[in-house]
Amino acid sequence: MDLMSGYKNRVQGVVGLVFGNDNSSSSEDSYVERLLDRISNGVLAGDRRTAILELQSVLAESRTAQLAFGAMGFPVLLSVLKEERDDVEMVRGVLETLVSALTPIGVSKGSKNEVQPALMNADMLSREAESISLLISLLSEEDFYIRYYTLQLLTALLTNSQTRLQEAILTIPHGITRLMDMLMDREVIRNEALLLLTYLTHEAEEIQKIIVFEGAFEKIFSIIKEEGGSDGGVVVQDCLELLNNLLHKNASNQVLLRETMGFDPLISILKLRGNSYSFTQQKTINLLGALETINLLIMGGPETDPGKDGKRLTNKTVLVQKKILDHLLVLGVESQWAPVAVRCMALRCIGNLITSHPKNLDALANKVLGEESQVEPALNSVLRIVLRAPSIQEFLAADYIFKCFCEKNPDGQTMLASTLIPQPQAVSHASHEEDVNMSFGSMLLHGLNVSENDGDLETCGRAASVLSHILTDNIQCKEKFLRIELEAPTPSLGAPEPLLHRMVKYLVLASSMKSKDGKSSTPVDMYVQPIMLKLLVIWLLDCPNAVHCFLDSRPHITYLLELVSNSTTTAWIRGLAALLLGECVIYNKSSDRERDAFTIVDAISDKLGLTSYFLKFDEMKTSIFFSSGKTTESRKPLSRSPTAASMEETEDVDEHEASNQKNEDHPMLASIFDGQFVDFVGKLEANIRESIVDVYSHPKRKVAVVPAELEQKGGETDGDYIKRLKSFVERQCSEIQDLLSRNATLAEDLAKMSGGVSRPEHRVSGGSERVQVETLRRDLQEASQRLEMLKAEKAKSESEASMYSNLAGKMEADLKSLSDAYNSLEQANFLLEKEVTALKGGGATPTPDVEAIRAEAKEEAQKESEAELNDLLVCLGQEQSKVEKLTARLLELGEDVDKLLEGIGDEIGLPDDDEEEDD
Repeated sequence: MDLMSGYKNRVQGVVGLVFGNDNSSSSEDSYVERLLDRISNGVLAGDRRTAILELQSVLAESRTAQLAFGAMGFPVLLSVLKEERDDVEMVRGVLETLVSALTPIGVSKGSKNEVQPALMNADMLSREAESISLLISLLSEEDFYIRYYTLQLLTALLTNSQTRLQEAILTIPHGITRLMDMLMDREVIRNEALLLLTYLTHEAEEIQKIIVFEGAFEKIFSIIKEEGGSDGGVVVQDCLELLNNLLHKNASNQVLLRETMGFDPLISILKLRGNSYSFTQQKTINLLGALETINLLIMGGPETDPGKDGKRLTNKTVLVQKKILDHLLVLGVESQWAPVAVRCMALRCIGNLITSHPKNLDALANKVLGEESQVEPALNSVLRIVLRAPSIQEFLAADYIFKCFCEKNPDGQTMLASTLIPQPQAVSHASHEEDVNMSFGSMLLHGLNVSENDGDLETCGRAASVLSHILTDNIQCKEKFLRIELEAPTPSLGAPEPLLHRMVKYLVLASSMKSKDGKSSTPVDMYVQPIMLKLLVIWLLDCPNAVHCFLDSRPHITYLLELVSNSTTTAWIRGLAALLLGECVIYNKSSDRERDAFTIVDAISDKLGLTSYFLKFDEMKTSIFFSSGKTTESRKPLSRSPTAASMEETEDVDEHEASNQKNEDHPMLASIFDGQFVDFVGKLEANIRESIVDVYSHPKRKVAVVPAELEQKGGETDGDYIKRLKSFVERQCSEIQDLLSRNATLAEDLAKMSGGVSRPEHRVSGGSERVQVETLRRDLQEASQRLEMLKAEKAKSESEASMYSNLAGKMEADLKSLSDAYNSLEQANFLLEKEVTALKGGGATPTPDVEAIRAEAKEEAQKESEAELNDLLVCLGQEQSKVEKLTARLLELGEDVDKLLEGIGDEIGLPDDDEEEDD
């Protein structure tokens, strides 16, 4: 009751705010209060019933009364339901009154903040857990109207407070069981129970599982069969919506359906009975509901389920075994009288059914359609829809089949390309009615080789979309289509041209169909141009021959540069053109200087500048398609007939297709820039950035380090050798300086770019830094190799110096020995002189002529010494010359010769010249 009093105070304040003067609503407030007082305190049961009827009437007509009732009415009426269950008429009146209190009345177009009394009342009633339990218990009453109004009241509560009601019902014992029992009740009760369960099971996995174990599948398909299948009314629609809620991302329920009832009851709904040309709006909605069920089974359970892939493949296999392809082809391809929404949904189901399933791919490839007298492959019929469908949505759905068929299916792509048979000029320009007998490839070429008016350009764009799927990740198909040459519209005016050049020609034609303000002059041009660009991007990817063919015509690069720099085009057009330019660099194997990778990069740098060029990628990634392409598709909000709403959306697109539609709203552009292509563009862009930085940071002519140039030539003096080495190093330094200058320019460009677009460029600058580091690493490696060569020469020189040092030491030792011998001779001579002197002093005996003997001995000794000294001096002169040359060579190499010879000969004692002279 405290909650009620607080709520009453708030509502009384709101009443004055919403309805102006309090006196304007005071009469109704007092009237509601009097009626509630009669119901609560009345003595006579008849008077109380009358008051309930009057209250129900005023609540059904007055929002003011609903607002006043919410403040004080619920406790009164809930007490009646609790205490007077035996009075059936009174309980019935109370339930009908509560339904009126929760039913919105003529919502005005005023302020969004305006109070909605019905929503406030539903919120207040749902907060009382006992009230939900009380209402569930009323479903067991025998009175038909009590059960009927109770279901309506629960549905109204679910509509406004879904989560709270779902949680409350889960806590009530046997609550869901009682709701399921209502499906076996009378038709009116059953229909209300269906609607209630549809709201109750929306995104509530626990409730979904309980309802399935209560036999929901059997009851749903029983009701659908009883109502006439797809020809039934809104009850079939409700059954299918309930079925879709139970299967949506619920793997266990999908497995239970497949292993218990199977898919036959579901597939039977798609069978066209009676007059197949009769498609009422309700039948269309029912077929869309059944196709949505098929699609849910194909997509499998939630992404978090570890076994989702296996369960998904099993569902696809079983569906094809049950001949679902035949029914889908009838609805999507053969029944051209069927509504566009049904055909589109059936075609998309076919695409999802064959994705990543080899057996289903083969099954579709082998399907044939038509009468016995005139049959053709199913893929040919789908291609005809692509080329001729008046609806953009139908074209997109048929194109989706080829996207799914070619994805990770090189055999299928090769099979389609093998049917490529160029037709004669007369056949290639035949009318659409005459292409029935053409092969798939010939029909595709017929669509690509068109005249240059607006209608044919649209057909060419659609055919180009199919061709892009065939060429995706398939080098063989790319090479095969490169060899196709198309005749000129007037053979006498020109020779055949490659198909690739023709696509560029149509791209230029689509670009020229723009008004001066940059807007598309026709509704076709806004998507033909991006389709052509996407085709060329896929074609040139990892295919050097395609790049070579593209560059065969010089104006192609000029046109791309102008397209990238054209500010009047859209961001995605400039971005795709920039991708195409980048592919001409990274997949360019040409040796021709006029069109090699260096020339393309220089053209980009001169015409655009690397900063501006790289920014085109960022502009493209921030466009609406690249941001929306990565988002996952969410389920539509719950409504009475969401399938019908989707059908209306499809029809609205078709009705407004020829109007001046904004580029961002066109469905074709959203299809081109799907999530898969967005991821592909992101990876390709990173490769292009790194490759262009690598090419730009290296000179076109690299210096070839010739090992012979580092060796001294025969007969070359040391000075000439050093001069030649110096000249070689100067040339290298000049090349390195040029390289550093280019790197500095590039770094400045990248810095400016990262400053303009701070967030997206962090990853890109990191890639360019890696490229610069790699370049510096290679330069360092080359310098290290040259340093090792110099070190080897230094070691050799040191070895020679050591050898000469040892030889000099040996000569010094020989010289010392000779000096010792000379000293010994001097000593002997001195002794002889002493003896001669002594003999002279004696005077007794005749003495020999000592002076003559001395002079003779001295002369002989001097002759012998001079001969030995001359030999020694000759040897020393030769060694001194070698030492001088070695010393000069060591000085050139930067060695300290004095330090190297330090200590040599210090311990050798040479005789003193002065002493020798004195002697």
